[in-house]
Amino acid sequence: MKIILKVIGLAGMLCVLFVMPTVAQIANGVDFVTTFPFYAGNTKMPAGAYTIVQSDLGQGLIEIRDKNAAHSAFIDFTPTQSEQAHQKSDVSFKKYGNTEFLSQIWIAGQTFGMQIEPTKAEKKMAEANTPAAHSVTGKAK
Repeated sequence: MKIILKVIGLAGMLCVLFVMPTVAQIANGVDFVTTFPFYAGNTKMPAGAYTIVQSDLGQGLIEIRDKNAAHSAFIDFTPTQSEQAHQKSDVSFKKYGNTEFLSQIWIAGQTFGMQIEPTKAEKKMAEANTPAAHSVTGKAK
């Protein structure tokens, strides 16, 4: 009987792990504007207006591009969850000195979000500095 309960519990845990990536998605994209340059993965993006969309290349991948499509990057993310649904869509950044890194994306009304995987450069900066976290308001499409 104990073995059956362990198997059922393990199967339940696996189901939750497979569901999270499908829930943490951006249906039609999210738009936002920054007044500062930032890194999206290893790509430096200038200040400006951007759109983040779910990539067709894989579930754990998003694409960020500026309005003119002159700058774009594909970024790995990990699904994350909050206790309550977010009141507004926002895009979060971590600032180390004068360098900004894209950190999280939340969509209004959802409890699931996207945590951007830190790059080697960001990890190195985090060893020497405490980041200042801040967000800009996004608009889900």
